[in-house]
Amino acid sequence: MSTLKVAVLSAGLLLAGGALADDAGQALAGKSGCLACHSVDKKIIGPAYKDVAAKYKDQADAEDKLVAKVKAGGAGVWGNMPMPANPKVADADLHTIVKWVLSH
Repeated sequence: MSTLKVAVLSAGLLLAGGALADDAGQALAGKSGCLACHSVDKKIIGPAYKDVAAKYKDQADAEDKLVAKVKAGGAGVWGNMPMPANPKVADADLHTIVKWVLSH
């Protein structure tokens, strides 16, 4: 196989893998109830995911910080409406969801 074909195939697999990760994050967000209060591009009750991603884009510890915040719940960062705790969502699922949120 030529080098060009390998490069094109590799790029396609990387893009497909990213799409699968996006699909998994979105599916888990829906299954976990996140999309009842959040959307990708507009504020509902909680902030839009694009706004969350923009706020945390330069923070190296953003993923771990947000996983902890989603798990414990909280209030005051985006307004007075508290976000309920999500202790029953598995840590691996929370990481997948948060990675998806931060990808916006």
